[in-house]
Amino acid sequence: MIPVVHHRTTAVDGLEVFYREAGDSRAPAVVLLHGFPASARMFRHLIPALADRYHVIAPDHVGFGQSAMPSPCDFPYGFDALTRITSGLLRRLGVDRFAMYVHGYGAPIGWRLALRDPERVTAITA
Repeated sequence: MIPVVHHRTTAVDGLEVFYREAGDSRAPAVVLLHGFPASARMFRHLIPALADRYHVIAPDHVGFGQSAMPSPCDFPYGFDALTRITSGLLRRLGVDRFAMYVHGYGAPIGWRLALRDPERVTAITA
């Protein structure tokens, strides 16, 4: 049976963040952080492959895919700001501990997450 992949949006710091989510929310969490110029859609085959064992979360970074695309005058596009939004999304979803797969542009976001809250990160792979 193929796991259901949910397409959801939530507000983080006043910005709409789109994310794909699958698996049991009580299972260990895996966060998939996409690269440039992609979106979480790049994980469309990986998400269902992991969802039978993990709670999988794959956000579109702000400015990418289906997430908000505020003007650079209104949002300081940079890795620190993108990390703040990603961390806010995970907290909003109640994800306290997680492993990460980082790709390209997602790597500086993932490394910042690990440096800011190392006790939350269980593993990182690229």
